[in-house]
Amino acid sequence: MQRRTFLAGTAALAGATLAGPSLAFAQSGQLETKKVSIAVGGKNLFYYLPLTIAERRNFFKDEGLEVEISDFAGGSQALKAAVGGSADVVSGAFEHIVLLQAQRQMFREFVLQGRAPQIVLAVSKKTMSGYKSIADLKGKKIGVTAPGSSTSIMASFVLAKAGLTANDVSFIGVGAGAGAVAALQSGQIDALANLDPVMTKLDRAGDIHIVSDTRTLADTHAVFGGDMPAGCLYASQAFITKNPNTTQALTNAMVRALKWLQAATGAQLIETVPESYLLGDRALYLAAWDHVKEALSPDGLMPAGGPGTSLKTLQAFDPNVKGKPIDLSKTWTNDFVTKALATVKS
Repeated sequence: MQRRTFLAGTAALAGATLAGPSLAFAQSGQLETKKVSIAVGGKNLFYYLPLTIAERRNFFKDEGLEVEISDFAGGSQALKAAVGGSADVVSGAFEHIVLLQAQRQMFREFVLQGRAPQIVLAVSKKTMSGYKSIADLKGKKIGVTAPGSSTSIMASFVLAKAGLTANDVSFIGVGAGAGAVAALQSGQIDALANLDPVMTKLDRAGDIHIVSDTRTLADTHAVFGGDMPAGCLYASQAFITKNPNTTQALTNAMVRALKWLQAATGAQLIETVPESYLLGDRALYLAAWDHVKEALSPDGLMPAGGPGTSLKTLQAFDPNVKGKPIDLSKTWTNDFVTKALATVKS
């Protein structure tokens, strides 16, 4: 157990036709490198579904890329892989880029996967049957994908709005799949901040009481007060500067995946993702997908107010960000997505 503050540190597509391999080579020139390593924390989650689609439907290969994806227990661990040099790119939470800049490390988002975090904070009906308010979480164990991950950020923010800090609870890393379900159902944790399909599975089983939800745009605005960018592809500014054509190719593949998801049927989705993603229940997986679909970006573009909401959220509870000079203009770019949108037809 760890007590800690947040780490700073089946049919064809109906009426839609996707472009084949994009025109990246003709438009941007030769790739600087074909081999790219991507770190992700909880690949099975809908939060990162566009990444899986780009991989499984060979969109990366169509761009001439050889992508190796390493899956970690949580986004904070994926971030460490990039900072440490064992990964070129991260599929992770946008707010981590802000945290990195606070540590004078320059990373930049170049294609958005999610326009809502999809994170749900819920309490266990087993260990907290008398729950009345967020204040009841003081001294309790809250399961997160990994300490320092986006699930920790959401939980910490909700706690801060209720007058609590991360020091008032214990964050326990439980992963993003069956382990998280087991931890909650066995009573190892009192609350859980996690994503779908995990949270829909627990909710349908009657194991949890949801206290904060960011799976829809309306819910996200209610919690954070505005657009809150979520999953994205980001890399060090050094990598992007050195490999602009490779970065463009990655963006082309991801935008194509986002467009595919906008038109795909449930059967096509089930046929594409690995069986392990379904947690043994296809119907539940599709129900969860219907719930979170609008949380995914339809085009990969960063919303204008999104970075500001992210910074405001972190400033509400994280002492490592408060008072630090953050240049949000250096944390994201829509340049690659704008070019990619010209190669993907819908």
